[in-house]
Amino acid sequence: MVTIKDIAKLANVSHTTVSRALNDSPLIKPGTKKKILEIASQLNYTPNFNAKSLVMQKSHTIGLFFTSISNGTSPSFFADTVTGVNSIINENYNLFVRGIDDYKDFSTIHHKRFDGIILMSQREVDNAFIYHVLNQKIPIVVINREVDDQSIINILSNDREGSCQAVKYLVKKGHRDIAIIEGIKGFKSTLERREGYLQALIQQKIPIRNEYIVQGNYDMQSGYRAMEKLLSLKNPPTAVFCSNDDMAVGALNAAFAKGLNVPKDISVIGFDDIQIAQYTNPSLTTVKKPIEKISRLGAEKILEIVENTEQKGEKIFVETELIKRKTVASRK
Repeated sequence: MVTIKDIAKLANVSHTTVSRALNDSPLIKPGTKKKILEIASQLNYTPNFNAKSLVMQKSHTIGLFFTSISNGTSPSFFADTVTGVNSIINENYNLFVRGIDDYKDFSTIHHKRFDGIILMSQREVDNAFIYHVLNQKIPIVVINREVDDQSIINILSNDREGSCQAVKYLVKKGHRDIAIIEGIKGFKSTLERREGYLQALIQQKIPIRNEYIVQGNYDMQSGYRAMEKLLSLKNPPTAVFCSNDDMAVGALNAAFAKGLNVPKDISVIGFDDIQIAQYTNPSLTTVKKPIEKISRLGAEKILEIVENTEQKGEKIFVETELIKRKTVASRK
């Protein structure tokens, strides 16, 4: 295996000079740097990150943590998050993916194991994890949920506004009996989307009916069960806003199982715009929450902090967008 000392010998320079050249140090003359890089390329030199880690006190590991992977994180949400982060984290870093709820305590999460952490946060109980990470002096970027700490980089979408627009769209189409299938209790996204739903009804002067507010679990099965419950009501709704697309897919299937036509008999709107949404039959009208974009931004920000060792708190909002497809019809 080729080492820095081998390159130093051939270039007739010290191994410190080689190390600086390979790390693109401005202290090395361009000519010397070019010569060293050419020799390194000819010898197919690859850095020994373990040795480098010991010298620089770096782990070359970026952590991507979820509130939970097994409870409330749909496969599509998980995939979009990992895809977004992975597209930015280059091959110089290992990507470590885990759920916070996998840990009894956070003693194994320290600065020697992680250069930086991206947290896909879904609940306020994640704050204990956030402050542990800050105490360990590990750079952190929190995505998806708004946090109060002004020193943290926080990237999120306006879920409340997105769901409000979706319900207003249903009202515009003539619907007044509009139900909501909610997400997991305690998740910030569940609360924000519920608030948007209620806000739209209040603004449009439509009475709020408790039987139209049904609990789901962010998975297809819970969407199916919730839609069954709504369809069994004496006065079932004419439209249903689902707090994510997975539940909307379940809801569509429950409607079909009852022999109903979507959107002729009942209209359905989802939230997230996962990949499958455009391929359901009929294709799903939904609110686009750009999870992949939010995750990419989070990865870009954590690399900036890790490589420049500077962290300035900021809040970045990524806009949601109503994607009109085929699951909503006008009500006469």
